[in-house]
Amino acid sequence: MAAIACSALQRQCLERRMPDQETLREDIAAWEERRNAHEVQVNGRFTTADARIRLKRLYPSIKN
Repeated sequence: MAAIACSALQRQCLERRMPDQETLREDIAAWEERRNAHEVQVNGRFTTADARIRLKRLYPSIKN
């Protein structure tokens, strides 16, 4: 879910170069306030069960 939120931040807020760190902080704070005010939720459809199936080759099970 954090990756989804970071992607939204990238697309909605960071589409331009920031002249300095203070401007970056202000823009991110304003973006965060708008999202919180609208109670935006992340719709994560990738369940743990799905992850185990899709990522099985990356995370092999350990056999005793």
